[in-house]
Amino acid sequence: MLNGKRVRRFSVVLGIMAGMACLAGCGQGASESKTEVELVSYKPEAVKAFEEIAERFNASHDDIHLTIDSPNEAMTILKTRFIREDYPDIVGIGGDINYSNFLDAELFMDISDLEEVTEVKQSYLDMDKKLEFIPQEGIYALPYAANAAGILYNKDMFEEHGWEIPGTWDEFTALCDEIKSNGIQPLYLGYKDTWTCYAPWNALAVGLSDADTCSQVNMGNTTFTESYREVAEKMQVLLDYAEPNPYAYGYNDACTAFARGQSAMYPIGSYAIPQIKSVNPSMNIDSFTFPANASEEENVLNSGIDLQFSVMKNCENKEAVYEVLRFLYEDETIQIYLDDQGGIACKEGDFQIPAELEGMRSYIENDRMADYQDHHYPSEMSVDAMIQTFLLDTQEGAADRFLERFDKEWKRYNRDLIWKIQQYRQETEGVD
Repeated sequence: MLNGKRVRRFSVVLGIMAGMACLAGCGQGASESKTEVELVSYKPEAVKAFEEIAERFNASHDDIHLTIDSPNEAMTILKTRFIREDYPDIVGIGGDINYSNFLDAELFMDISDLEEVTEVKQSYLDMDKKLEFIPQEGIYALPYAANAAGILYNKDMFEEHGWEIPGTWDEFTALCDEIKSNGIQPLYLGYKDTWTCYAPWNALAVGLSDADTCSQVNMGNTTFTESYREVAEKMQVLLDYAEPNPYAYGYNDACTAFARGQSAMYPIGSYAIPQIKSVNPSMNIDSFTFPANASEEENVLNSGIDLQFSVMKNCENKEAVYEVLRFLYEDETIQIYLDDQGGIACKEGDFQIPAELEGMRSYIENDRMADYQDHHYPSEMSVDAMIQTFLLDTQEGAADRFLERFDKEWKRYNRDLIWKIQQYRQETEGVD
């Protein structure tokens, strides 16, 4: 038998449980009235922009609820979820080797029937095609925002000294010599962080080697020794115009030095601009495409897909997901993202180009762009560290040793992929 106090306590508990059950039931009913769409982005720095985008979408759609997550270590989280077969509906990733691997694993849906893909600049569609290990029928990503890498320069310093923007490699080295003769450091490199070696490497490589160099090597049509020699040699030349011992200074050091006027130029991507501006908010920065070639007509802007959206193949709510993609690709939505993150719209249209990229405008508007070569490199190969080691080698024949190592290591880390490509070519082209 229960005494009165215990009966009252039991009744209260039952009442709370009943209330919780009612709330749970109501919540389920509300949730069931909307289609849930989950987007996981690999860009935690864009959380504020995505929060605004999701809020606008949800306020304008009664039948779909969009959740955008931008966690730290997103790629690790995504890979773990893929292993567990716990897939989001959409992933926001870069146009790099991760995209290649996920596509090769047949994780993505063909979105060719999404009308918005016809509005993407052709260069970015081409970049995604070149990221396919094995040629695929269809389109598997919607390129959204891109960045660009070349030379950032101190515009006020250039105007003060009357320095002209170089259009060729000879003009560039002559400019560096002139700057040096004025007692000013031409370049800051900051190679202590090995990844920074990629910035000038990629910007030179797009003008001096084919965009599909890595694929051509995999097919046995060329070697890196043949394709990258001029890139390697010009990387060595840059050291003549850099800060003493650039391996003692990292990315933040280089950004700070450039922001404080300790160099006239900085060979880096547009992604560095916010860091530079955090040191010197009023700095007048502009940029130009790396003049890697003997003629300006041969130069190509190094621009890669910084963010694109892919739909998971097993997505059950295709129509709702497509509605999200259509909203994301509206001009106003894209501008929200660009205003927050900077960069270049992958969509054709009249989008504002950041003032700091004004010098690259003609290349952007005329679609004279090619992807970062390192987007094709396996991370395990650590090519950035290989480049740094090569540049530290002051002995004769350093370029030969580096290029030979590049070819050797490439075969080691891409053995399975090369075999797979050879099998594909035998089946489709009859190539032995």
